[in-house]
Amino acid sequence: MRPNGGLSSSGTQNMQSSTGQYSTQAGDPAHPVQHSVMTANSLGFFLRAVEIPFERGSNFCSSGTNPGALTASGALAICSDSTLSVKTLSGSFLPPVPRLLQCPCHLIQLRPHKMFPKTFHKHLVPALLAGLALRLFFIWRFPFYSGDTAYYEELARNWLYHGIYGFYSHGQLLPSDARGPGYPAFLAGIYFLGGRGRLVVMLAQAFVDLATSVLAAGTAARLSGDAPDATRTRVAAAALWLTALCPFTANYAAVPLTEVLATFFTALALLIFLVPAGMEVDRIASNRDALRAVKIWFAGGLAVGLGTLVRPETPLLLVAVLVALWLRYRRPANWKKLTLATLWMIAGLLLPLTPWAARNALSVGRVQFLAPRYAETYGDVLPTGFYAWTKTWMFRFRDAYLFTWKLPVQPIEVKNLPSYAADSSEEFSRVASLLDQYNRTHGMTRSLDLQFAELARERSKHHPIRTYVWVPLERSASMWFTPRTTLLPFSGRLWPLAESYHYNATEFEVTLGFALLNILYVVIFLAAAWSCRTNPGVLLIVTFIVVRTAFLTQLQTCEPRYVLVCFPALLAAGAQLFRRSEPKGPSKEIVNA
Repeated sequence: MRPNGGLSSSGTQNMQSSTGQYSTQAGDPAHPVQHSVMTANSLGFFLRAVEIPFERGSNFCSSGTNPGALTASGALAICSDSTLSVKTLSGSFLPPVPRLLQCPCHLIQLRPHKMFPKTFHKHLVPALLAGLALRLFFIWRFPFYSGDTAYYEELARNWLYHGIYGFYSHGQLLPSDARGPGYPAFLAGIYFLGGRGRLVVMLAQAFVDLATSVLAAGTAARLSGDAPDATRTRVAAAALWLTALCPFTANYAAVPLTEVLATFFTALALLIFLVPAGMEVDRIASNRDALRAVKIWFAGGLAVGLGTLVRPETPLLLVAVLVALWLRYRRPANWKKLTLATLWMIAGLLLPLTPWAARNALSVGRVQFLAPRYAETYGDVLPTGFYAWTKTWMFRFRDAYLFTWKLPVQPIEVKNLPSYAADSSEEFSRVASLLDQYNRTHGMTRSLDLQFAELARERSKHHPIRTYVWVPLERSASMWFTPRTTLLPFSGRLWPLAESYHYNATEFEVTLGFALLNILYVVIFLAAAWSCRTNPGVLLIVTFIVVRTAFLTQLQTCEPRYVLVCFPALLAAGAQLFRRSEPKGPSKEIVNA
């Protein structure tokens, strides 16, 4: 993404991209379990029912066998609700699951329980209204249009009005797989319903982002599921307010890009995966338990699959979930159930991706499940050697504007090369010569790219720790702590402090405020992660953030927006600091021996 709507080359920027009430009474195993389902309408979203059990011990630590329940899968149904008696979906939703264990099951009677306590609802309307006001402010004062915006809009228009998902080339509309179809489909739906104005798109994104705030509140409530209602209300409300008023995510409602939709699907998938019946693998003791867990695994994988159609790195959440499960239940006795969980998550992931891969095979001649890493079209020659060279030294976001995004034809000035990009005067002269050849030929030739690749290999061989440890760590710090003013008319400049302040006091104050707020969010998260280090849900979020950050350090640039999708999860975990120790009353669980 470039400021002021500058276009990016096709080879440099692609990786930009349950609540409810239930009633369950578990009686004699010989009798059927009664289920209930809630349907609700929240923020204009109608949520279909899938089986997602939830009860008070939702931090994966309660004892006994979790009774199943039907509940809204989207984690937004929290306002008004009506309860309907329905039959279990086990016969129609998924195929039967073979019995995993032959052992008696001790059932627990739990009182009916909502995702959010009743006292939480008083926070819902004011928090969402405040969040909407913040997003409308950004839309009104700071609308932004990236170079990638034009690509997504063209794909949506061509798909909607001409029936072809692709770009015009030499006057001919040709199919393309350079971008995943998720966000263009979102745009096409808005164009069909509300017209082609960008303002309509931004308003729709504002409401999707508010829905993500509710998902974050649900995640926070689930992480504190073993706490009293008053504590859960406080934690969920804190997560709701923190996410609704987070300017970093709210700002992206004002730009037609994938961030808002990708963040929504990531938050939805995380909320589904945090359901205890799917994460407490060692307590699957019957066919009913297995079927309940399978539905959760499949639904979570499906949400990740839908998110993958928006941003190709979304499956990193699935990787984090599987890493957390396999590490926690690594005993051989659990391997069969872990394998089953892995297969059903992958099945859910592949369900929405398979039609896309089949379309690519028929239209562009290659089976492509994910959007290409560099957003290249079939047959493009990519400057991978140049990218490999920049990965041996580049960690500042500003260097992407000065080097990476200059390709394929804009001149690169040697004077912008930082001193740490060359280890000696001879190496600096060599780099300067290569850049001079690039500038004179007005493009990156194959021969030049191979020479940059050789230079990258030499630097990595001589300083492997720097290339594979220090530079990724520096990139991580840059992505997490660079002031998030990319979409604002500010440079983000802070140093030197006195000079930056005198240059533009307003810009300096906004940049400093955003930097301090960003640090505050991270500190809150780290403090909560340490205080709740025995909570498996919090550990899952930590794993997700670490896995995603580690992967993103290997891209050709290190944009701060790459970690934006982590913020709802980060704030939901950080809200656990609002838990206060309270005396535990007598257990209300009755175990039938």
